[in-house]
Amino acid sequence: MSKVLFGVDLGGTRIKSVALDKEGNILQQLYTPTYDGDDSVWKQATAASIEELRSKLGASDFVVGISAPGLPNETNSAIAHMPGRLKGLENFDWSSLVNHKTWVLNDAFGALMAEAKLGVAKNKKNVVLITLGTGVGGAILIDGKLYQGSFQKAGHIGHITLDNEGEPDITGMPGSLEDAIGNATIQKRSMGRFSDTFALLDAFRTGDHFAKEVWLVSVKKLAIGIACVTNVLSPECVVLAGGITEADHELFEPLEHFLSLYEWRAGGNKTVILKSQFGDMGGAIGAACFAMMQDS
Repeated sequence: MSKVLFGVDLGGTRIKSVALDKEGNILQQLYTPTYDGDDSVWKQATAASIEELRSKLGASDFVVGISAPGLPNETNSAIAHMPGRLKGLENFDWSSLVNHKTWVLNDAFGALMAEAKLGVAKNKKNVVLITLGTGVGGAILIDGKLYQGSFQKAGHIGHITLDNEGEPDITGMPGSLEDAIGNATIQKRSMGRFSDTFALLDAFRTGDHFAKEVWLVSVKKLAIGIACVTNVLSPECVVLAGGITEADHELFEPLEHFLSLYEWRAGGNKTVILKSQFGDMGGAIGAACFAMMQDS
């Protein structure tokens, strides 16, 4: 069998694992609960998912990539910094656990790699991806290359400030985009009425006025954040990924309206907003693509 690409996305709720061939075709995929409270469990579950895929395919020639929240180290061998989540992740040596050289990158970086190599941003040179989920992440493609920046910190669009009087987020930034639309703050933003964004959206669809106000304020702030990013980077497109994008037209229609108000469209040029092709498997697919690039 030719070389197989294994990718794993370590999420706070689920571990997503995928096997690809060299052309990017999905051969197998798995979902496993994370059990964030016990790092020995999710570490072993990650290793077991890779071994299960390898065994099913009988792969002897393969590469391994892992995407996870946080900042990878300079050699992309581990996550060096991850405040507040997945205790035990920082500086963990995945290569030793997996018994194979393993490349590690930020989960949003992984999602961008998937879209740039195989998805909606294929053949585009300058792209921004924003993940909308528990938190808000981001990644940047410049001249066709993933831009990780000094300290591997580039792309953390969720931590731009929209309200300088707002409460600090997990990085200390006041009134951040992450706190404006990330699922982690929905109870606070809805004064305890909604436990998650999906419950909020259900109420929004039934015409609940309070839910509508909370949701549209969040989307307005997302539009302002995107407009700020386009002023700095001027990408060909912005790709939105993550669970909140499953809101579909309830997200994209008001977002386009607010962008028409706030985006600077010099010469009539507007930034194209796209929904990611690979959904919640994007981080795993991108991690596999990244590992292949590093291995070649």
